[in-house]
Amino acid sequence: MTTPRWDPAQYLRHAAHRARPFADLLARVPELPGGRPRIADLGCGPGNVTALLAERWPDAHITGYDNSPEMLDKAHVDHEGPTPGGGRLDFAHADARTWRPQEPYDLIVSNATLQWVPGHADRFADWVAALGPGGAFAFQVPDNIDAPLHTLMRGLAATPRWTDRLAGILRRTDSVHTPGAYLDRLARLGCSTDVWRTTYLHVLRGPDPVLDWVKGTGLRPALTALADDPEARDAFLTEYRDLLRDAYPTAPYGTVLPFRRLFAVAVKET
Repeated sequence: MTTPRWDPAQYLRHAAHRARPFADLLARVPELPGGRPRIADLGCGPGNVTALLAERWPDAHITGYDNSPEMLDKAHVDHEGPTPGGGRLDFAHADARTWRPQEPYDLIVSNATLQWVPGHADRFADWVAALGPGGAFAFQVPDNIDAPLHTLMRGLAATPRWTDRLAGILRRTDSVHTPGAYLDRLARLGCSTDVWRTTYLHVLRGPDPVLDWVKGTGLRPALTALADDPEARDAFLTEYRDLLRDAYPTAPYGTVLPFRRLFAVAVKET
């Protein structure tokens, strides 16, 4: 899969919708042990949801990790520094595929990132091992690889016009595991584990809002692969846009984007 180049401005165009699952995830994380928690956010992006951690734990030292220079630049400018509760928020480069904690953490959290990390469940043992007793590992991932916005994208990329440049670079259909697989993996690591799914019905507004949404996330590998050929990129977007218009019709109040997500909160047993 092509390593996507991220666009913070495009990603943040739907910031409120994208932040809601993270808030729902944090609502199920219990109170953390000890004072001044140490927290890691894997795949922090532009830092807007990482800042929500400081609202929940105002005295915490929180580090957001990401492998996108563009996202980290935005996070540094907009969110880095001391927090009003006496904590600190900072950001650093790291890749979730290889990141190994170098210190104990009270909470390791990841928001809409692990679907980009092949073999991510194999990383859980290292991350849980870094938690102190009563610490938590919590994540949410999009669980909608079978939704039209993905199936249409993959189908178009596999057509004769595009297959040489795009086939095989998009998210794999097995990029997210079943809820039961996550529960089993985390429970076997000595965690009390809560796993659930939620389907959000996002009401989007504006012209071609589903295309605008996916340009910030799932379409990034294709946009990156076609970045050196603007004519081809625009042609692909036009074809994909027309398919999305049929799959997600507009109503008088907006366009509904059903979006299923999978959540897990694992608390290390004391």
